[in-house]
Amino acid sequence: MNKAGKGLRLAVIGFGAITEEIVRCLDARGELDTLLGVLDLPQRMPEVRRKAAGRFAAVDHLDALLDLGADLVVECAGHGGIKQFGPGVVARGVDLMIASVGALADRNFAARIVQAVHGDAQIWIPSGAVAGIDGLLAARTAGLKHVTYTSVKPPVAWNGTPAESKLLGAAREQRTAFFVDSAREAAIRYPQNANVGATVALAGLGLDRTQVKLVSDPAVSGPLGIIEADGDFGTFRFEILAYASPLNPKTSVITAHSIVMAAREGMCFSALSALTIATV
Repeated sequence: MNKAGKGLRLAVIGFGAITEEIVRCLDARGELDTLLGVLDLPQRMPEVRRKAAGRFAAVDHLDALLDLGADLVVECAGHGGIKQFGPGVVARGVDLMIASVGALADRNFAARIVQAVHGDAQIWIPSGAVAGIDGLLAARTAGLKHVTYTSVKPPVAWNGTPAESKLLGAAREQRTAFFVDSAREAAIRYPQNANVGATVALAGLGLDRTQVKLVSDPAVSGPLGIIEADGDFGTFRFEILAYASPLNPKTSVITAHSIVMAAREGMCFSALSALTIATV
């Protein structure tokens, strides 16, 4: 990431669990002054302003956020949020980092945001709640042939998703694999739970050639992600148990720290490259 650095000025779309952790992380580093403002919906402004407590701007229009002069806008607002605001960010020539990576599985949206890019704006993807993305990026040009991402979460993390109706009775009390399909299909059907699978896919073989398995397991203490890959380069397996955010069981605490490190140290990769080298 060519603009990364300690003094990078940030703005964020959405003020949920991820953004709250970003604020805590920046504050602990003594870098909260690099966060210029947060955008959220008008009806949420009283709560957002309370959380901001005057430490950074709280705005309810994208133009107001962009007028703050951030070098990078970070999306932490879910698939609806990135689809609503993402194209407008890059159309102003401002770099965008996407947390809701699964939204790029929507071909129409992916085409729309790529076409909206103005000037030298870039779209960045952080590693999120998983390790091994650097290995996948390297393997992509070293004979990568197969990639599987398995997401194992406790039953509560699947509440409010299509899996809830499949996890009743005995299925809720034991390890249950309820979905095996492409990363694209996982991101479309489970938008709140499959962003990591989309990240793995875009770093490797693409959304249609990457297999995703979704598993409910009451024995796990938090979201467990497993990447398995093989090819001409050899094989590897990365496994990470990333504890869920206490504010939202569908996301991991480490996700926010990954975003901060991506902005600060450039630990991310280009979505534009991933979307234009036949990986989708």
